Amino acid sequence: MQIDLHKIKIRDVISGYKDSAEEGVVAYGGKLDIRPKYQREFVYTGKQRDAVIETIKNGFPLNVMYWVKTNLGSFEVLDGQQRTISIGQYVNGDFSLNNFYFGNLTKEEQDQILDYELMIYFCEGTDKERLDWFRIINIAGEKLTDQEIRNAVYTGPWLSDAKLKFSKTGCVAYLLASDGGQLLSGSPIRQEYLETTLSWINDGNIEDYMGQHQHDSHADELWKYFQNVIAWVRNTFTNYRREMNNVAWGVLYNEFKDSKYDSKKLESEIKELMQDEDVTKKSGIYPYILTRQEKYLSIREFTDRMKRESFERQNGKCVKCKKTFTIEEMEADHITPWHEGGKTITDNCQMLCKQDNRTKSGI
Repeated sequence: MQIDLHKIKIRDVISGYKDSAEEGVVAYGGKLDIRPKYQREFVYTGKQRDAVIETIKNGFPLNVMYWVKTNLGSFEVLDGQQRTISIGQYVNGDFSLNNFYFGNLTKEEQDQILDYELMIYFCEGTDKERLDWFRIINIAGEKLTDQEIRNAVYTGPWLSDAKLKFSKTGCVAYLLASDGGQLLSGSPIRQEYLETTLSWINDGNIEDYMGQHQHDSHADELWKYFQNVIAWVRNTFTNYRREMNNVAWGVLYNEFKDSKYDSKKLESEIKELMQDEDVTKKSGIYPYILTRQEKYLSIREFTDRMKRESFERQNGKCVKCKKTFTIEEMEADHITPWHEGGKTITDNCQMLCKQDNRTKSGI
C-alpha cells in the first residue's frame, strides 16, 4: 500500500470546481472526482459547513483528507468530500459567512483562503490493502460507512450503474421497496440499500461480489435480483406491517423462494403471533413462520420472581436429575413448550440445573 502525504493549496484543489448535481462534482483541474455520479449527496449542515470556512480563515489545521488514485491517473475523494465541497461552494459564491460572500472579501482575505494548504494523502494499492487502510483511517469528518469505503475501492461502470439504481434519494430501489409499505430500513444515500442487497445476493460476501463484477458494464443482475426479492415478499406476505422493514428478506428469499405457501394461512398465523405477549421481537415472526426457529422471536423470559417461586416450590431440586442446586446454578424452563401453547407464567415455570436445561434445549 502506497500512501503519500501532499500539501496542496486550496486554489489548486478547487481549480476547475464544477458541481453538476447528479452528474457529480469535480475539481483539481478536472482530475479530482469529489463526488462521483450518484455518490452520497451533500449532508453537512450549514453550521458544519461554516465551521470549515472559519477554520480555514483562522489558519487552524483542518483534518487530513484522503484521495484514491485511479488507474487513469486521476483521483476520487475517499474522506474529505463534505469539507472539499464546502470550500468549493464558498469560493464559488454559493453561500455567505457572517453575511460576507467570498466575493465581498478583500484581495488579501481571498488570498489567505486560497493559499491555505490542505493536508491530503494520495492512496494506491491492491483492493485488499486499500480496504484495510481505509477502515483504519476512517475516523474524521462525516464518518464513512463500510459500503462507502468499498465504493472507493471497486470503482467502475458496474458501480456507477449500481449507485444509480440503489444510492440516491428517490432511486428506483427505494421506490420499489416503499410501494405498498417500506420493506427496507436505512438510507439510500448512505449506501445502505446497496449494501443490504449485495449482502443478500452473495451470502454476506460483499467484497467478493463487487470484485467479480467491478468491470461489468451494468448492474442488471443485482437489480433483477432485488426486484425478485421484493416481488416474492409482496406475494407471500400480503398484509403490510411496519415491522417488515427490519427483516432480512433476501436471506429468506434465497432459501424459500421455490416453496409454495398459502398467503391467507400465513397471515392468520402472523396476526395471532403479533398478539402474543410472549413474542418480544415482532419482526422475527416472518423468519420464524418459514424456519420454525424460535430464536427469531426472542420469547419473553421468566422474571426473577417467577424463577424464585419455582425454585422454592421445588426445594432447590432439579426436576430432571433430582439433585440440589443453588438458584444461580439453575435455569428456568417452560414445562409446556411455548410452541405447544405454553406461556411464560409462574405455573408453567420449572427450574432445571444448567446441564439438564441445555441438554433439553439441544445446546
